Amino acid sequence: MKVRQLIERFEQFAPKHLAMDNDPVGLQLGSLDAKVHKVMTTLDVRPEVVEEAIVNGVDLIFAHHPMMFHPAKNLDLSIPQNQMYATLLQNHITVYSAHTNLDFADGGMNDWLAEQLGLTDLSGMVPGYADPVYRLTVQVPKVYSAAVRMSLVDAGAEVNSSEYTSYTYEIDGTVYYVPKSFSNPEIGNVGEPTEREDARLEFELFKSKLEPVMHALHDVHPLDKPLYNIIKVQDKQHQYTMGRIGDLESEMSLDEFVQLVKDKFQVQGLRVIANDLSKPVKKVAVLGGDGGKFYPLAQKLGADVYVTGDVYYHTGHDMLAADMPVIDPGHHIESVCKAKLADLFNQWKAADDWDIEIIESKINTDPFTFK
Repeated sequence: MKVRQLIERFEQFAPKHLAMDNDPVGLQLGSLDAKVHKVMTTLDVRPEVVEEAIVNGVDLIFAHHPMMFHPAKNLDLSIPQNQMYATLLQNHITVYSAHTNLDFADGGMNDWLAEQLGLTDLSGMVPGYADPVYRLTVQVPKVYSAAVRMSLVDAGAEVNSSEYTSYTYEIDGTVYYVPKSFSNPEIGNVGEPTEREDARLEFELFKSKLEPVMHALHDVHPLDKPLYNIIKVQDKQHQYTMGRIGDLESEMSLDEFVQLVKDKFQVQGLRVIANDLSKPVKKVAVLGGDGGKFYPLAQKLGADVYVTGDVYYHTGHDMLAADMPVIDPGHHIESVCKAKLADLFNQWKAADDWDIEIIESKINTDPFTFK
C-alpha cells in the first residue's frame, strides 16, 4: 500500500484543520505516494529514532511532534538536524507528524492522558475549531436508495451521537414528469407522461465532511445530475477542545495524587506547584505539552488540580498566588501516543486488510535526566 492510504484514514480521525495556526503538521519529508511496508510510531523524530527505524526496516515514521518546527536555513550536513534529514532521504523513509490536530481530536492525545489518570465524566477544556452541521437532502430512484445511503454514510454523511451511528431519514414518493423533445431521459420516453418511485434521503453532517460526501454522491448516484439540497443547521455544531477535565474515582489528597501521577506516567520526577499538599483532589484538568498558560481556565472550570508540562518560572509564581495547584510531569508524558497510535493503526489494518506492520519506537526521547 501507499503512505497516502494510511494518512487519508488518519486525517478522518484528526483532520489537519484542527491544528493551531502555524503548527507545521502533516507530511514532513518524503512522499505520500511512497510504498509502505512497516510503520513506526514515535513521540519525537531524533537521530537515534531514525537509526532505530533504519535497523527495523521502517518505511514510514509517524510522529506526534513535528520534525520541522523551524525550516532549515541551509543544507550543511555538519549540522546534526540536516544530517538527519539526509539520512532519512538516503534510506527512503517518509516522515509524517500529527501535533495539535491530534491534541484537539476526539479520542486523541488528551483523552489518552485522561485515560492514563483514570478520569471519568470528561469534558473539554480549551475550545478550538467549531465544525458546523449541515443538512443534505438527496433524491434518488427508490431501487438505488440503499446503495446511495450506505455510500454517503461511509463518506462521512452522519453526525454520530452516544446513542446512534449511521443515522439517516428516508421517505418514499412518486415523481411525475414528461420529458421534453431536446431531453435525453434516463427513464421514460420523450413526450410521454412518466412516473417513477423515488426516495428522499436526509443526512446531517459536519461541514468538514461535505467535500468527500459530495464526491461520493456524484460517483454513486445513478443519474448524471442528481437532485440535492444543502442547508446549514442553525445553532448546531461540534466543538473540538484541547485538554480534558474529569473526576477521579475517589477523592484523595494532593500529595497522594502527585504519587499517582508519577506511577501512571512512569516518571522519575516531577514538579509540584502548590501551597498545601494536603488539599483534597477530586476534579482534575490535564493538558499534554506546554499548557501552563491555561491554568486560569482550568481553575475557572472547577479543577482542583491541573496536570500539564513545561511550566515557566514566573507562571509558577502566578499559579501559587492564584492558589491553583499544578503538577508538571514533563512534556514526555505524551509518549503514550506511541502505543495508542499503534493500536489505532492496527484496528484500521484489520478492518481494511492492510498489508503493513506497525511497531512502536523503543527510544526514550525525554531530554531530561533526574538525579
